[in-house]
Amino acid sequence: MNMKLDPWGSSNIDDYSKLFDEFGIQRFDELLPRIEQPSAYMRRKIIFGHRDYDMISRAMKHNDPFAVMSGFMPSGKVHLGGKMVMDQIVWHQQMGGEAFVGIADREAYSVRGFSWDKCKQIGIEEYILSLIALGFEPEGHIYFQSQSKNVKDLAFELGVKANFSELSAIYGFNGQTNIAHMVSALSQSADILQPELEEFGGPKPTIVPAGADQDPHMRLTRGLANKMNMFLIEKRMDKNNTPFVSVRSKTAPADALEEVSEALPWDTKLFEGHVDIFGVDDLTKLKEITMEVEMNNGGYGFLPPASTYHRFMSGLQGGKMSSSVPDSLIALTDDPDDAARKVKKAKTGGRMTLKEQKELGGQPDECSVYELLVFHLSDDDGELAQLHSECLDGSRMCGSCKGLAAERMAEFLRDHQEKRELARERLEEYGL
Repeated sequence: MNMKLDPWGSSNIDDYSKLFDEFGIQRFDELLPRIEQPSAYMRRKIIFGHRDYDMISRAMKHNDPFAVMSGFMPSGKVHLGGKMVMDQIVWHQQMGGEAFVGIADREAYSVRGFSWDKCKQIGIEEYILSLIALGFEPEGHIYFQSQSKNVKDLAFELGVKANFSELSAIYGFNGQTNIAHMVSALSQSADILQPELEEFGGPKPTIVPAGADQDPHMRLTRGLANKMNMFLIEKRMDKNNTPFVSVRSKTAPADALEEVSEALPWDTKLFEGHVDIFGVDDLTKLKEITMEVEMNNGGYGFLPPASTYHRFMSGLQGGKMSSSVPDSLIALTDDPDDAARKVKKAKTGGRMTLKEQKELGGQPDECSVYELLVFHLSDDDGELAQLHSECLDGSRMCGSCKGLAAERMAEFLRDHQEKRELARERLEEYGL
């Protein structure tokens, strides 16, 4: 298979099931019943995969601290694909998460060659205003990478644990890749781990909503989080096949293992370099204890971040969205009437003739207009089910769906753009 995911390119995923086998992404539908108030993206299976989201669902259920973090490279206009990430950040913030949004100007500078001033201008005008307009509250954190001492310092420390071979294996870097590009990848790992710094309350589950093409960043960051930790926790069996847990030192000070042993409520045996624990009935509690000891000894105690992955939207003309084909996408700053015209010209799942449509029915699952309604323009699952059924049985024609979606798209953009102007007046509330 050898599927390639490129965070800076134009990855096209024809078969999402390959991601489960090749990259170890977990199926989200298996987790869905345990989420008390799933979002529309979850209910409609737009979010298809995850890594360790059960940590987040538990935190939400028990009102425990957690964070949501994502970032945006300021490279151009925000289209509906970017809105999907913003929607998920806002939803998790509403569910009680401490929200962090990084404007990846270091990435834009190194990958796109944009000036710092241009990065700032695009970051505010295109991304931050829309994020606030979509409901991001000022209790969250919005920042530019280049202005964050936390991110720059942590990226430097993470660089000690990363090497060229690892970055090459994950991203495909080669001898022509500039060093700043590699540093920008480490900056993104620092972005993702920043919510776990002591300044923000210490280690906590952190969720990163993303498209599947961003999974390389998650694989790198999860690996670095583990490498930064002082302890390794392993499940083992003794010679009598009795299970036990071993906490092994990686970089911990000499007396840190003794601190772990003394703090544990279970039977322990302390050795040089590790402590074995018997009768462990709560692995989460064990991790919390080792994490506290690590932080007391100057470490970070990072938890590997969780992630969700959503399906890509198709272009309005079929195939992929592309900025080189303006009619294939809708930006959040598009003129509402122009956006409505794009919708009315969009490729549908209809048949060649009206007669065939009535006799054979349409193909809503191959229709970019129905997709717009599912992803962005309908809050009513019942309405979508009815539209889907009427399309399939041939009782609904494409023109009526196009008219409905075009009207709602124009209405959404008018409302959103009004809120963007109100957001401009509130930038100081966000420290900008």
